[in-house]
Amino acid sequence: MGAGAVFAGPAGGPLHLFTKSCMTREAVLRLSGITKRFGPLVANDAISFELMRGEVIALLGENGAGKTTLMNILFGHYVADEGAVEAFGAPLHPGDPKAALAAGIGMVHQHFTLADNMTVLENIALGTAPLWRPRLDRGAARARIRALSADFGLSVEPDATVAALTVGERQRVEILKALYRDARILILDEPTAVLTPGETEALFRTLKLLVAKGLSIIFISHKLAEVMAVSDRVLVLRAGRLAGERVTASTGRAELAALMVGQEVVSPPVPAMRSGTPLLVLSEVSTGGRGTGARLNRVSLTLRAGEITGLAGVSGNGQSALAGVIAGTETLTTGEIEIGGTVVSAWSPREALRRGIGRIPEDRHAVGTIGDMSVAENVISEQYRTARFARHGLLDWAAARAFAEEIIRDYDVKCPSPDSRIRLLSGGNMQKLILGRALDPKPRIILANQPTRGLDVGAVSYVHRRLLEARERGAAILLISEDLEEILALSDRIVVMSRGRLSGASARGERTIAELGELMAGHQGEAA
Repeated sequence: MGAGAVFAGPAGGPLHLFTKSCMTREAVLRLSGITKRFGPLVANDAISFELMRGEVIALLGENGAGKTTLMNILFGHYVADEGAVEAFGAPLHPGDPKAALAAGIGMVHQHFTLADNMTVLENIALGTAPLWRPRLDRGAARARIRALSADFGLSVEPDATVAALTVGERQRVEILKALYRDARILILDEPTAVLTPGETEALFRTLKLLVAKGLSIIFISHKLAEVMAVSDRVLVLRAGRLAGERVTASTGRAELAALMVGQEVVSPPVPAMRSGTPLLVLSEVSTGGRGTGARLNRVSLTLRAGEITGLAGVSGNGQSALAGVIAGTETLTTGEIEIGGTVVSAWSPREALRRGIGRIPEDRHAVGTIGDMSVAENVISEQYRTARFARHGLLDWAAARAFAEEIIRDYDVKCPSPDSRIRLLSGGNMQKLILGRALDPKPRIILANQPTRGLDVGAVSYVHRRLLEARERGAAILLISEDLEEILALSDRIVVMSRGRLSGASARGERTIAELGELMAGHQGEAA
């Protein structure tokens, strides 16, 4: 593919590939034979690769493939059992995060590490001045931030409070933090997970400017279309080993997916179905404010049997509040909930479960599971009072373990035993257990809140297949996702949430990604 080749950008516009006609073949980072063991588990097995100046490498792999462990070794959070790391020709001292920062390595985490009550300037400059200097030279810091913003297209106001910024602006602050510290190697961990299509395009333009000025980038993502659009080379990890390396221009999404999981990955078909009767109706629902997310403002929504309703939106616009209303954890200030044609008066999590609502929560770690409890304890946590697991007020542990073993088998969960602590499982296997817990009673209504966030392509395909099976048997499904590709692939109807309000519903294929992106950004008129 030549220098003029383009991919379709995330919002439908052209996105030019980075070219390397003027790149000097200078290795800025070299990992040699990195091996890391946790007891009998080999998380990284003799991994070696080089990153060149002005190059973008994409790092792919299933959940649990070893990507996070490898990055933690690079940053000094872990010490490798074998192997070494070199940055710009000099050995990088193991187990020393300060050494990594001093060597010019910066990282933008998927979950931002910003203080909401501080300004952009304060967040960026925090920790950069010596302790003996009594106060920050705000004028100099402000001037440098403005210069970096102009150079790399990272428009942000230095004196703005972080709490007032959009998600895209917060990500710019994180990148500016790394550049302010003179980063020459930038690691981006799932950088587009919470961005609108427009913000994603802006990020990619910034990446192009960064590599043009000689920075090198490691791009960690599960979105193969983005990997194809921004990277020069792709490294694929599988089971802790380097399973393959490809030049991006000479490979394709299908080949990369097969390298990740060890076999061809086929997306499940989505046959057309006729929607049935309304199973859940929200009428003019509003909620009070809680946390940093938006409250609901007179939201009305109908979920029908045999239909997947996709809810798109940028994180923090009210999706969590809507999920809380359906799950019974959020209190209404106005409006009513109707289940199966009957208005409910007393609504709670227990009542939601009793009424046949299966819940796949947004955060599998903080809400979906209890890390120090066993797999068996977690999978019965929503049914332990039922006759299936209780006998005369006592838990039937044999039944609990049998249920856990059933989910482990049917959902292909890689797990030593039902008695294992669930926190020891990878994110993908944890999500499969939650899916099995939610779908086993064959609920009539399914709340699937970010069901594939952070999952690899194989696990995503599996989750999609299970949701489509539930749709086929007549369940009404609300799919809340920040991944527009997922929304467009699965949904029969699509609604968009912005600032606590819902757009009108559109049928599959009725709106383009660009139009949905405008709605996500709150530009109702432009989308129309």
